[in-house]
Amino acid sequence: MRKYGRKLILTTVTTLLLFCIGGCAADTTQTLPDRKEVDQQIQIGMTFDSFIIERWQRDRDAFVAKATKELGAEVNIQNANGDTTEQAKQIDYFIEKNMDVIVVVPIDSDAVTDAIKRAKKAGIRVIAYDRLVKNANVDLYITFDNEKVGALMAQSVKQNIPDNGNILMMCGPLEDNNVELVQKGFMRELETSEITVKATGHATGWVAEEGFDFVSSYLNKDTKIDAVMCGNDGIAAQVIHALSERRLAGDVCVVGQDADLDACQRIVEGTQTMTVYKPVEKLAQKAAEYAVKLATGESMQVTNTFFDGSGEVPYVGLEPIAVTKDNMDLIINDGYHLEEEIYLNINK
Repeated sequence: MRKYGRKLILTTVTTLLLFCIGGCAADTTQTLPDRKEVDQQIQIGMTFDSFIIERWQRDRDAFVAKATKELGAEVNIQNANGDTTEQAKQIDYFIEKNMDVIVVVPIDSDAVTDAIKRAKKAGIRVIAYDRLVKNANVDLYITFDNEKVGALMAQSVKQNIPDNGNILMMCGPLEDNNVELVQKGFMRELETSEITVKATGHATGWVAEEGFDFVSSYLNKDTKIDAVMCGNDGIAAQVIHALSERRLAGDVCVVGQDADLDACQRIVEGTQTMTVYKPVEKLAQKAAEYAVKLATGESMQVTNTFFDGSGEVPYVGLEPIAVTKDNMDLIINDGYHLEEEIYLNINK
């Protein structure tokens, strides 16, 4: 088992030698440095999907600040730029560098499983951050409750369109395990209504522009759409662009997630209905704390588990929050965005 934490550097202290010369005592004392403690700095490797999505930059900054400034660890950040092969190489690099903990924001829930297994075999602890790595037996999966994210979206749709309304779903890529969970929560919430999902799309690699193409293509055939569920706020921006070309922006309910600044602006301006706010700073800070606990062998005291496809892994799921124009102050009071930025284009 790997051992971490404080190591003691032992020093010796020479004895006092007394020399007597010509009947007189002369003291000569040689003292080596006193015994002292030296910290072995914890090494954490963190590989991100990419930084195209606005929120990942927040996650990175909050994690690094907590881990380095408060917990005394050193963090090596890698950006896979949406390339699964590159992300696997980054994990192997962390193994080579003998990291204490590896934190992974996986591009694909299956693609890095073997690399994670190699890390585990090398005795390195692994955290799946925000997205699950399947069949890898990670030491911790920490995220937001993704099924609740979907449920919050569906609740907003139900509140803003007729009970027999028609909607589109433009989701993220199925390689992202969270997408399936969000869809599951969304559809389960719709079961108590007569709302019909007319078509479902998936944005490859979270490319937001695919949202524009998907909605534009559908509207060429049918403009009777009451709502669009979007996988994130980036996709929502492109969906609203497509709606605006047909003068439907503001008339069609649009929901997203991540509370991006431009999404908050659209909400107060009236073209986007809601976003799901996920306090990523809290998620990142908790993940940093758990990483250090894993490195030092301290108990995480995590009682919940999540099935990763082959077994149960320790699981922490934070609560997401639905944000509309009526409770936008929550975003402001949390310091997530400034009031003057959100209301840049309108008077509050």
